[in-house]
Amino acid sequence: ELSSSEDESEDESLESARNWCGVDVSVLTTAPPKFPFTGNPGIKVSLRQSDDPLDYFCLFFDDEVISFIAKETNSFAEEHFSNLELTPSTRALQWKDVTSEELKRFISLLILQGIVQKPTEKWFWSKRPILCTPFFGNAMNEKRYSLIMKFLHFQSSNDSEDESPSNNKLKKIDKFHSMLMQRFQSTYIPKQDISIDESLIGYKGRLGWKQYIPTKRSRFGVKLFQLCESESGYIWNSIIYTGKGTTFHEDYEDYGVSTKSVMTLIHELKNKGYTLTTDNYYTSPELAEILIKCKTDIYGTLRANRKGLPPLIKSSKVKKGEVLAFQKGKICLLKWTDKKPILMLSTLHSTSMVTVESKKSKSSKLKPAVVADYNNTMGGVDKADQCLSYYPVARNQQRKYYKKIFRYLLSQAVWNAFVIFKKNGGKMRQVEFRMKLIERLIEVTVCNPSTRRGPFPKSEENVVRLTGRHFPSYVDESVSRKKSRKCVVCSLKINENGKRVRRESRFECKNCNVGLCVAPCFEIYHTESNL
Repeated sequence: ELSSSEDESEDESLESARNWCGVDVSVLTTAPPKFPFTGNPGIKVSLRQSDDPLDYFCLFFDDEVISFIAKETNSFAEEHFSNLELTPSTRALQWKDVTSEELKRFISLLILQGIVQKPTEKWFWSKRPILCTPFFGNAMNEKRYSLIMKFLHFQSSNDSEDESPSNNKLKKIDKFHSMLMQRFQSTYIPKQDISIDESLIGYKGRLGWKQYIPTKRSRFGVKLFQLCESESGYIWNSIIYTGKGTTFHEDYEDYGVSTKSVMTLIHELKNKGYTLTTDNYYTSPELAEILIKCKTDIYGTLRANRKGLPPLIKSSKVKKGEVLAFQKGKICLLKWTDKKPILMLSTLHSTSMVTVESKKSKSSKLKPAVVADYNNTMGGVDKADQCLSYYPVARNQQRKYYKKIFRYLLSQAVWNAFVIFKKNGGKMRQVEFRMKLIERLIEVTVCNPSTRRGPFPKSEENVVRLTGRHFPSYVDESVSRKKSRKCVVCSLKINENGKRVRRESRFECKNCNVGLCVAPCFEIYHTESNL
């Protein structure tokens, strides 16, 4: 008889593990145990105690990444010129290969555009007093900036099919995206609580896989599935969604899009006891069962039309404040009504209730523990998106989708650098961090001769200009074919309309080969070093 009763008890346990069983919410039950956390969270690179934002930014945009962008940009420009018959006056003939140092200056201006925002890019170089921002012109002239932006590229068209990414829709940005994700993951390991949600890069141009998400501010654009640390909003992994051609991990090809995206994002964190929070787009009994096998807990909101739910959970009406619950093995299904019915799924919660104080009304409310925890941990992606929206590097006028994605990924790299900076003891606010980073990117390239601006050379010719014997003489018409030349000193001045002054002179310095007014420009040019 003892053996028979044990068998019956064991059969009941197996049956309850296979099927949904109603839970008496009036009886206090114990929550299923969490999987033991065996991850090793924290910063995984050797990093000294530093207040320099450039040290953190270079964790992601290191020399290899910068050189890769410069190489592909120069290759694309060379290919462009070889396929075209250019007229002598075309602007493209002014192109010269971009260097890594120059590219850092270019990147600094992209970041600055997120802080100093203007309707059009040309206005950043405007000389009008009400619009003038001299920093842009001092860092790089507008023509050079426009040329680099024109030829900015991340994938050579000469790559063989074997080397090209499997997703042809993303071939122009996929390699750069992969390089950045690799650095995001190797630099920092997230804590136990992580969240997955979708993000949107606003884009209204022509694109076959453009998405519409009414809940996002931009509504139309390129959709990303993102995994973030819940506490800090550190972006650890992302997938760019392109419809049917989206690249997911090969182990999960038989599942639906929502399950495939979650399992691909979390693949490297499986079997370590992580706790994942998702919204109703991803959460399902199928996903929960897969994650349980991978020793990963999950909880989140749930859609009532998901497969495998008990019929009563859909049809039953629950009064405000009441709870209806079902259990299947480690999975708890809960329906609770506040302003409207809310359906939750969890592998680590019971039906227990907690008191939550409202910050706005200063009142308290009784909620299921799973709802309270969801509100605390689901905001990882939203936190990152919100902080990125304050200083948007991506611009609405960007026509090429891959350049729009690049600018967004650049902004993500700056955000992650800021998160690591804070975790390493940094005290700056995000805007101060960004401004200091811009200044440092300019500082490390200021000694490069190819990036200097100004009408006068700064090397040996500068010494000749200030120390040699110089005499004014009339412009030689046989050489210049004109009776006058532009005075280089007068051309430094700005008139009341914000434009450079152009003044012709019949005199020149033959030794320096420049046009100059006899007085006072001739003396100024040969005596002042800071021109």
